Amino acid sequence: MSFLRAILARSLLAIALACALAPAFANMGTEESASVTEPNFVQGKQALEANEYAQAIPALKKALEIDKNNPDVHNYLGYAYRNTGDYDSAFKHYERALALSPGHKAAHEYIGEAYLIKNDLAKAEEHLNKLRTICLTGCSEMSLLKEKIDEYKKKKG
Repeated sequence: MSFLRAILARSLLAIALACALAPAFANMGTEESASVTEPNFVQGKQALEANEYAQAIPALKKALEIDKNNPDVHNYLGYAYRNTGDYDSAFKHYERALALSPGHKAAHEYIGEAYLIKNDLAKAEEHLNKLRTICLTGCSEMSLLKEKIDEYKKKKG
């Protein structure tokens, strides 16, 4: 009987541990998962890092032709379009990134920032709340969006 209790206790412990760790691993692979070596993706990301947003767009569009369902490419395209002032295209790509990967932290941060630019504090706060759910113990994306929201509120104060 004690043998069965030991097996049961170990099984319950394993189940509890799996449930506790599941949220921590839920978002693994959502950012820059598949395309990190695809040349167009790399070129587009390098252009973004150099603040050459208009130059990033054609490379990222080519990367999207190769993998139209890649949330990272959509997220970076949204970022590039936002920084060129094309907010309609930015929102389209952020929303697609989030449709493909609802836990995509960077897309939530960036779309939240875009909503602030468009003076939609409520929508920005929705994405901050989603990040709070995704980032159980906090994450840089959540901290950055919260900081931007706080700055926005001070300016509008």
